[in-house]
Parts: sequence; C-alpha cells; structure tokens
Amino acid sequence: MTVWIEKSGSVWTVIHSRPEARNAMDVESAEALNAAFLEFDQDETANVAVFWGEGGAFCAGWDLKLASSLQGNDPLGDLDFPEDGGARGNGSDIPRGPMGPSRLELGKPVIAAVAGPAVAGGMELAMWADFRVMEKSAYMGVYCRRWGIPLIDGGTVRLPRLVGQGRALEIILTGRRVAAEECAQIGLCEYIVADGHARDKAEELAHEIARFPQSCARADRRSAIHQHGLPVRDALIQEWKHGKPEIAGGGIEGAARFSNGAGRHGDFSKI
Repeated sequence: MTVWIEKSGSVWTVIHSRPEARNAMDVESAEALNAAFLEFDQDETANVAVFWGEGGAFCAGWDLKLASSLQGNDPLGDLDFPEDGGARGNGSDIPRGPMGPSRLELGKPVIAAVAGPAVAGGMELAMWADFRVMEKSAYMGVYCRRWGIPLIDGGTVRLPRLVGQGRALEIILTGRRVAAEECAQIGLCEYIVADGHARDKAEELAHEIARFPQSCARADRRSAIHQHGLPVRDALIQEWKHGKPEIAGGGIEGAARFSNGAGRHGDFSKI
C-alpha cells in the first residue's frame, strides 16, 4: 500500500509513501491518491486535508521508468478529458490526472506539506493544493524540462496564477531549481519551517482552519478560486451569491457570540 490516510478529528493527512523512488508517481499511487482525496471531499466529518510524502520527499514527479515503458502514439489516451470537458463538479466524473488528484476541484481545503523535492509532476501536485508549507531544504522545479516531458497536470495553468506569467515562464522554460526561500519570495509557498517539520506545521494550520464555521469558510474559498478570469462585476456578483446565505446560515449567530464577549482583541482561542 503506497497511500493511506491518518485522521485527527476533522483533519485528514493523506500520505504518499514510495520512499525508494522519492515518491515518484506510479499508476497505483495516482489512483490511490485520487480515491483518497475524493473520499475526503465526500466525508461530512472531514474539514481539512494535509498532503504529505513520507521519507523526506514530497514527490519527484512522474515515474520515468513507467514513462519509458509506454508505447504507441497515444499512450495516455485512457486519461483524456471527455469531448465536452465533463460536468463541472469536483472531478469525480472525469479520468484522473496522470499524477492522480491534479484534476480534482474539491470543496474543502488541502495543505501541501513539502519536504525535499517537489519537482516536475510533484511540483504540479504541490501547486494543486490550496497553499504550501515547505521545509528549508525543500525545492521545486520543472525538472521534466530536460527529458521532454510536458506539464500536463496543471503546471502551466496554476504556476502563472501563483507567481505571474513572466516568472512562471522563466521557471517553466529553464527548468531550474527553485529553493524554498525563493518559493516564499515569489508566492509559490506560504510558510517555511525547519527540516522535518512541514507535516507538523501543516497539521497545526489545518486544525486552526477546521475550528472555524466551515460553511462560511468554504463559501469564501470557493469565491476566491472561481473569480479567476471573471470581470470585476461578475466576480463581485459571484462573491455575493456565495456569501449572502452565510449571514443567515451562521453569521448572525457568530456575531451574537462576539457581542457576548467571545473573540475580543483578535483572540481566537474561544470562538
């Protein structure tokens, strides 16, 4: 078994373990990861997921030994999108990505805990997460550039959105190593921690997020994600439609708790 889930209340840590291959992705792992994150999305008791690679590597990309064994003119044809693109759900209706969950659009947050390499397809998986915690010695990079393997798990889509088109193209075209410190500087990760502590920090953040009223948090997350490419007016309308029901659905009750003394002066310890 290369993938399993460890649960701590409403926080699920999805673990990928092929340490002998630096967690490079094979078919078994891709299918298992896709299934694990769909299970997380569908389980009403789960609020936040952490995505972690065991053994000191997040993911060294697609298993090139597997890639070298592919044959024919359309070796990944079974993973093609449907002609109509598929229903706009969470991705459960379409084939998985070559790297597994890269096509999923979950309704709940995922935090990537990155140690060691998150390169090529592994970088694409790290970018698929909502945000990233990297260890000091961790790094990213489009290492598949040197082997003629393209980015087909969202890398050319998500990287420009995270760091801007010019910087994204420079990283994509050079295939260079991007160290954790630079990742933080350009918006490719949000936290840097000491080596060996990415999972701890990611789980700490996950528990903090899981404490909040989840329907409201998910509405704000959904609006922030789906505003890409929309004119400002359309994005504001979408935000309103996502957010307005939350006022009656829990916002009034939350405001009453504040009025009664909870959460004053930025104290979130008792909310």
